[in-house]
Formats: sequence, C-alpha cells, structure tokens
Amino acid sequence: MKTFDYIIVGAGSSGCALANRLSQDPEVNVLLLEAGGSGDSPIIKTPAGLIISLIFGTFNWCYNALNQRTLNNRAIFCPRGKALGGSSAINGMLYIRGQRQDYDLWAEQGNKGWSFDELLPYFKRSQHQERGASEYHGVGGPLNVANGRSNQPISADFIKAGTEAGVPFNPDFNGAAQEGIGWYQTTQKDGQRHSAAAAYLTPVMNRPNLTVITGATTAKVVFEGKKAVGVEYLIKGLRHSATAETEVILSGGAFGSPQLLLLSGVGPKAKLDEHGIEQVHELPGVGENLQEHVDVVRVWKDKTNSAIAMFRPKGIWHLAKDAVNYVIHRRGFLASTMAESGAFVRSSEDVERPDIQYHFVPAAMDDHGRSLRYNLSYGASIHTCVLRPYSRGSVSLASSDPTADPIIDLNMLSDSRDMDTLKAGLRKLDEIVSAPSLAQRLSYSIIPKQEPASDQELEQFIRAKANNIYHPVGTCKMGNDEMAVVDDELRVHGLEGLRVVDASIMPTLISGNTNAPSMVIGEKAADMILAARVADTQEQVA
Repeated sequence: MKTFDYIIVGAGSSGCALANRLSQDPEVNVLLLEAGGSGDSPIIKTPAGLIISLIFGTFNWCYNALNQRTLNNRAIFCPRGKALGGSSAINGMLYIRGQRQDYDLWAEQGNKGWSFDELLPYFKRSQHQERGASEYHGVGGPLNVANGRSNQPISADFIKAGTEAGVPFNPDFNGAAQEGIGWYQTTQKDGQRHSAAAAYLTPVMNRPNLTVITGATTAKVVFEGKKAVGVEYLIKGLRHSATAETEVILSGGAFGSPQLLLLSGVGPKAKLDEHGIEQVHELPGVGENLQEHVDVVRVWKDKTNSAIAMFRPKGIWHLAKDAVNYVIHRRGFLASTMAESGAFVRSSEDVERPDIQYHFVPAAMDDHGRSLRYNLSYGASIHTCVLRPYSRGSVSLASSDPTADPIIDLNMLSDSRDMDTLKAGLRKLDEIVSAPSLAQRLSYSIIPKQEPASDQELEQFIRAKANNIYHPVGTCKMGNDEMAVVDDELRVHGLEGLRVVDASIMPTLISGNTNAPSMVIGEKAADMILAARVADTQEQVA
C-alpha cells in the first residue's frame, strides 16, 4: 500500500497532460496508472507505423462494438491505444481543435469556464506551433504541431479539385475559421509521432514526485462512504492497492472511465445488480450519451498508378526509397499521417457551419486498413465524416471482471438526421471528385463497385460500409441535468475526491478530431485541481 496526493487512472491524452501539470509542484505526489505498456517502440514513433498499430493488438485494445442494427448488423472495430499516450500513440496525428461554437455550446449548457475564449489560452499553452505564435497559436508548449512531411502529389490534387469545385482553400483549420480545404497539420516532431506521452510525460519521467506504472489494470476505486480514497489495480494477475490523500482522477477515455465507475459501484443500480456489484452511488448517466463520428469511405482507382500501393512492385520500390529518405531526413511516406489533406464543408447552403469533414488518403483501403488485398490496388480513399451526430450510444459492463472488454453500443445512424447529413456529404464529395484535378487521375469506383444511382442505393451503400473514425466521447458527460456525471469542475456528482478528466466529459462531440481537445481537458483540469488545493490549504491555515 502506497500513498499519493493524486492517483490518475489512464495515461492517455488527458492523463499525460494532467500528470505533467500536477507534478510541476514538487510538493504534490502523483501516481499515474496505465494498463498498456510503455509504447517505446519504433512502430509508434514512426508515423506510418499506425497501419501496423491498427491491424495488430500490441499497442491496440482492438475493441469491437456490438453488431449495429442500423448498419446491417455489423460489428464495428473500435481501436484504442494500449500504451503510454493512449490513443495518441496510434492515431492519425491530425491536430484539430473543432469550432468555436462547439465549446460555446458547452458553456451555454451551464458549464462555466468551458467557452472557446476561455479554452483558447489552454490550446495555446499546450502547443509549440512550428509556424510561430499568433492570435490562435502558441509556442513553447509541450505538444509540437508541424506541417506534414509527406505531401503526396495526389493529396495535393484533392486540394486543387476542391477549390475547382468551389471549396475555399484554408491554410489553417485551427485559425479564424475552419471551413475550407487544405493540408492537415500534425502532432509530429522532427518527422516522428509526438504523442501525449512524448509531449507531456517522457520529458518529466525523472521527477521524484511522479510515479508511472504500466501494465496496471485498475480494478476498482475504493470508497469510504461517499469519498474516493484510493484504487485497487492488477499487475500480472496480482492485486495491489494505492491510497489517494486528495483525489482519484479517472482518465480512461470514453470506454474506460465509465467501465471503471460501474466496476466501482457508481452508476444505475439495475446495471450493477446484473453483475453482483454493490452500489456506492446512484448515477444514471454513467456510460450513456456515447457519441462518435460516423464515417464512410469511398475508394477510386488511380489510373496514373502513382498513388501508394505497398504490395505492388512499384510500391515496394518506392517504399524502400522512402525508408532511406525517412532514416536520413525523416521525410517521405513513412512520415505520413495517411490522411494528409482534407476539408471541412457544409452539407448544404442552409447549414451555418461545417458539418462534414473529409480525410483524403492517397491509397486504397477498406476495413480500417485491415483488408490487405487493397494494397495491391492503386487508388485513393476519401472518408466522409458527420461532425455533429445526433445518434447516441452507450457503454456498459460485460462482467465484473476488470480485464473484460466493456460492451460498446455506438448506435450510429439511429437518428435519421445523421443519415441525411452523410448522404449530403457524399453527394458533395462527388462534386470534388468530378473536378478536373481529380477527374484526370481517378477512373472507376472500387468501393462501391458501382456508383450509387439513386438515393436508395446510396443509403444501402452507407448501411453496408459506414463505420467510426475513433472519436468516442460523452459517456461521463459534464453538466447539471439528471444524466450528467460530472460538474464543470469535473467532479463526479454526489461523491467526494473523485473526478473524471478525459473526452468522456464532453457533453457534445466537437467538430473534428478529438486528440488536441483531450489534452486541453487535462490542462484545464490541472489548473482547477491545483486551485482547489491552494484554497483548501488557505482554509486550513485560516
């Protein structure tokens, strides 16, 4: 049994930022528990290694969501990072904040301190923007944000085609406005992945007041009455305990944090009774309100045979040359995020702000890249993603075993408005693909094999192929209504000494990739926690 001031469960994007900021005070002792490994691997450090991480389970929990009734009863693959850095260790490294209105909506819902203007200083504090400081960007922060080092010609053609179709060029999706088409910036440093662990954790691992334990699966939060006082965790099947003098903080993500709350007796009694778990506190919203960006990928044949096709002789030759280029210059395909260029567009003129995101991949792919036969085809893949879905899912327990995967029900496209938006986004994509710069490169459709000729055929294609794009949020939502799990200080309602700090607290999904906002949640939470610590100390002195 060891005692710490704070115990953080989960070393993902939020947890790493939180551990760094809390341990800056040498008087504060922090324990950070991570179920995955150290992640000290060239597969993680090399950006294109994300292909391996998606396919294999070494650094990936490889969850599968329930068969989706709205998606032809297909199970949905839900990769999550299994290493220090969490999913920032295996993600596509795109640096996107979302839209001002996303955060202003949180504040309008009664979450004080969470408007865009109040969060912008945290975004700036967290980053080192290689382009330099500006109204929207900071320098000197832990997280390196850089231009991509692998700009494939066909990715540039996507941008040209977009402008030809009337989409404005946008040099900075995180600037004054998000709408437009352009190159994504990346969380890379010197051509290598710059995960939350690389940014926030690795530089401070030698702090004597920070203890990091990997391979540790947290089994439960320990309570005395309604106060969290510690945790129990498993390492190679052996049970260990740690005590928190001040707080236990859950940073396990949208799947892990609600799972641990339920395992600890926090949640709806009916869900707990089903697994013989004694209830500590009734909280109906635990595991509810799950949101995910529903996404569908279309693939076209590249008739110039210049796109990436790793299993073709030409592709193997280019990959060999790029390997040398990467070793010497940290440039080329091995530095690729896969989604090098993209766009944020409005599905119709009636929509006030972008509700569709495109990710352009200069290669043919299917099933999260796991269908390896597509590496024999020269092609281009374009993701169409609904940014603000109305559909809601849930996370629940499969058993009382903390090592068992949770039950994930994404429930995507259960709200018909999401289907309407996705269809509109695909139709708008047709305009871009038909523009001269892409029309001269792309010939026929690979997925689907035939162009959908009617609205019904388009919907059938979507139900057969729609998937998620790895941005789950909302299962411990912040707010004051009966389904809220935490307040605007991220304290769990009705309990003491317990907070949730990760993407699960988002009341609504932001309009873009969730990695950067997750780090900002950790940044802001650290300030709130340290401020509460100072206030408590002053009160004790008084």
